[in-house]
Amino acid sequence: MSVAASYLYRDGRRVEAVPFEAAAIPAVDNEFIWIGLHKPSRDELLLLQGRFGLHELSIADALSSLQMPKLSVYDDQLFVIAKTAQLEGDHITYGETAIFVGKRYIITVRNGSERGHGELRGRLETSPQTLCHGTDYILHAILDFIIDGYLPIVRTIEDSVLEMERKMLDAFLDRNQIARIFKLRREVILFQRVLDAMLDLCGKLYHLDLPSLDKEAKPYFRDALQHMHRVETMVASLRDVITSVFEASNLIEQQRQGTITRQLAAWAAILAVPTAIAGIYGMNFDNMPELKTSYGYFVVLAVIAVMCIALFIRFKRARWI
Repeated sequence: MSVAASYLYRDGRRVEAVPFEAAAIPAVDNEFIWIGLHKPSRDELLLLQGRFGLHELSIADALSSLQMPKLSVYDDQLFVIAKTAQLEGDHITYGETAIFVGKRYIITVRNGSERGHGELRGRLETSPQTLCHGTDYILHAILDFIIDGYLPIVRTIEDSVLEMERKMLDAFLDRNQIARIFKLRREVILFQRVLDAMLDLCGKLYHLDLPSLDKEAKPYFRDALQHMHRVETMVASLRDVITSVFEASNLIEQQRQGTITRQLAAWAAILAVPTAIAGIYGMNFDNMPELKTSYGYFVVLAVIAVMCIALFIRFKRARWI
């Protein structure tokens, strides 16, 4: 059985556990039922479809693991798919949480997400005066819970990028580090697409008049929308940082290569002096200057040394060496 929890609430307080086979819409307005499922089977969802009047299209979407965040309205029923995310090494894995919302029931279906709602449920139950607002408040709490799960991902990737930035200033980035930068950038781009869809979802919940959502719940969804805006801004900045790290690494590498090229050119110019003089005196001519003098050899060596030292000082001042 994939039922994580199934409870009846009255006036914001948990009344009793409801067996999955007996779950149904409560008869009075001050009661609602909250059922949590984890990787349910098709038969289990079909059972709930008959008891709660769930739309067949929403059942198909809840069973799929390839859905993007979206909002659908079926008569007086609201169907929401939110995307969960988890960082595993340098890879972001995604899951889906499907939420069926009615006036007196809310059903959550988790696929691919290991973060259960038990802690969230317990926290909400400590505040009956808030939980008594109904299922729309629970919907906001679940979305806020999912959005909070995005923040550790952003911070962890940001720490990794800043660490690579620090290493970049000390040494060249090797092939593995450059490949990691591109991998993180790809993960962030895909993550940003999910966030854009989640941002659109939160915007619709706040701006549109929807069934099962009271006007008093609008401020809560505005808070979720603002929360999503902050996360989306952080991810956009992170993407820029990753790009700047690679570009800065490329510029530093070009600068170092330019420095090495100038140093090689400077040494080549210095070595050209003795090479030229030695080449001239290596020619087989009779009439060469200083061939008959006693100190001609030492004079030539002195000229070579003076010119090389002068060139070395000149290039040193120009910081080419």
